[in-house]
Amino acid sequence: MNNDFLVFDHVTKRFGALTAVDDVSLTVGKGEFFSLLGPSGCGKTTLLRMLGGFERPDSGRIYLEGRDITDLPPDRRRVHTVFQNYALFPTMTVWDNIAFALRLAKRPKAEIEERVDAMLDMIQLSDQAWKYPNQLSGGQKQRVAIARALVDRPQVLLLDEPLAALDLKLRQHMLIELDAIHDQVGITFLYVTHDQGEAMSLSDRIAVVNKGRIEQLDGPAKIYEAPATRFVASFIGDTNFFCGKIVSIDGDYCHIQVEGFPQIRAFNDKQLKVGQRVDLSVRPEKIRVTRTPPLPEKGASINVFPSTVRDIVYQGVYTKYWLQSEALQISALKPHSRFLLDQEAITWNDEVFVWWHPDDGYMVEVQ
Repeated sequence: MNNDFLVFDHVTKRFGALTAVDDVSLTVGKGEFFSLLGPSGCGKTTLLRMLGGFERPDSGRIYLEGRDITDLPPDRRRVHTVFQNYALFPTMTVWDNIAFALRLAKRPKAEIEERVDAMLDMIQLSDQAWKYPNQLSGGQKQRVAIARALVDRPQVLLLDEPLAALDLKLRQHMLIELDAIHDQVGITFLYVTHDQGEAMSLSDRIAVVNKGRIEQLDGPAKIYEAPATRFVASFIGDTNFFCGKIVSIDGDYCHIQVEGFPQIRAFNDKQLKVGQRVDLSVRPEKIRVTRTPPLPEKGASINVFPSTVRDIVYQGVYTKYWLQSEALQISALKPHSRFLLDQEAITWNDEVFVWWHPDDGYMVEVQ
């Protein structure tokens, strides 16, 4: 993979007093499925629009395959966009919508027919070719929009919240289809979303954007398991934060004193010293909830704390618990890997134990 295929080089964009994109530099590889992930207003769509030529950066440059495209108009960039609202021509059939760009470029008739038919086959809508957009479902419209954007073989496909208008089940189905389409065409996909699940499911790498800057750029697993900042840890999934001071070091581990809570043992991956402050992130699925404390593991001091169940939400695949442990509220997830209706369920106000392995916490926001 050529990691310098697409380059944002110290790009900044302001709208009046608002700095939407603040000195962003990143590279995207050829053929990569790359996501810009962040909350509304964080600058991710502005980055996309600058790449598409719809906005011009106030400073910095954008390069595509070694060519400076910063000042090129949109029609001179081989970069196409798929929008959330599909933007299909309502008076054209599916076939004609897909053929539009090729006709505009005055491609030979035989080439147009070959490419459009190939796209219809790829999106599995050959039998819908002569229908109009208002006769299609939301998922079908999105597939047509993707085919129309891909038919003249752009270098980069930009996808701006493309699944936001679809219902949950259709979004889940389209995630699989998008991944398959990317594998088939092999071009670079730049995907903008605020939905962490979409980004985690599809991406080779993710840039987490906040207030115009990139907080972390990594593969999905690294971003989830080893968040670089407190913002990343909280935005990507749920987590528990334990904020305190290092009070002792024990080889590769340390003890953190949290106000109103017993000491927590954690893997000292940041090699912190006594007296330093740290936020420890522990994901709810790492925390076990049981009526009795666990048996001690050989060579490991598991964190075990008595707690009281304050709230429970059953969600089929798992149950989520909110527990009061001393001065802190802790959330935990219990997956339902086995069908045990005869097992006595943990319920509200039960006295239980929460516990996790020291390796299952991750340090962020070191001071």
